[in-house]
Amino acid sequence: MPAAAADAAPDAAPTAAPARPGGPAAGAARSRVLRWTQGRSPRGWGVDPADIDLELVQGLVERLRPVFGPGRCWFPTTVRGWQHLPDRGALLVANHSGGTIIPDVWGFGAAWYREHGGSRPLHALGHEMIFAAEASARFVAQRGVLRATPEAAQRVLAQAKRDLLVLPGGDLDTWRPWSARYKVDFNGRKGYARTAIVAQAPVVPVAHAGAHDTLIVLGDGRRLARALRFPQLFRAHIFPVHLSLPYGLGVGPWPHLPPPTPLRYRLGPALTPPRWTGEGPPPPAMVEAFDAEVRAALQAELDVLRDEHEGLVDRISHLARRVGARVVAEAQAAR
Repeated sequence: MPAAAADAAPDAAPTAAPARPGGPAAGAARSRVLRWTQGRSPRGWGVDPADIDLELVQGLVERLRPVFGPGRCWFPTTVRGWQHLPDRGALLVANHSGGTIIPDVWGFGAAWYREHGGSRPLHALGHEMIFAAEASARFVAQRGVLRATPEAAQRVLAQAKRDLLVLPGGDLDTWRPWSARYKVDFNGRKGYARTAIVAQAPVVPVAHAGAHDTLIVLGDGRRLARALRFPQLFRAHIFPVHLSLPYGLGVGPWPHLPPPTPLRYRLGPALTPPRWTGEGPPPPAMVEAFDAEVRAALQAELDVLRDEHEGLVDRISHLARRVGARVVAEAQAAR
């Protein structure tokens, strides 16, 4: 089960990898902090899909039932479109929302195992920060999370023939401004499209709405992150400003206390990647075209979620506009 922030495979060509590496894939870009911490780890968790322990996954899902589930719970979760799932070995591509606590990933993982049980394991690619410590690395790896590398993605899709969840927008997406919560923007990241083409894995767009209503992101703070050298130190690109509990006004990617919020998902029809049988990576034009196709399909599903429901903040905003318009109209009539 995805238990941490999931990102797409980096924009690098998939290469052959040993069956059981002892650590991160060779050539994977790592931050300076992570090169130091992971160099001290006695085992390379998050590189082998066989690390997943389905008993631990099912136990976690049961413990999360009061939080993520149908009916009365903290995050009422609904998923539509299960019928669009193809055979095992699909690449599920989703938008990312909700800040550092990523309720969108937890909610979808819990819904997945309620629907499929242990018969269809789900893996996810996670940010390297969650593999920095032995305890957190072991926890997420045993629940299906792998390091975000092309090699790990290929092991899941082409070798293990299992389903893989990626969220290409990563930290930039999960901390995008609240005003852009219904916009698909992967920030130019196309590694997932290249991975799907090489593995010839069908892509299922997974649109989500709800998690971004647990806080209001005012700005992602990219300039500040660059000034603080976050990309080099942590492979992070944001230092956001947000309205959230318990801070009021929060500065930085700190976990927040989310209010009860419905989480909604739509799975769209599977997309078949273009045929590629050549050696080496597929042509950039092919990757760009497939990336555009996936983003358009995902945006279409997200538009449906936007049009069929309004969150609490949306309703307050619309009410404020209506009241304001009425006040203006009455003032003009009184003149």
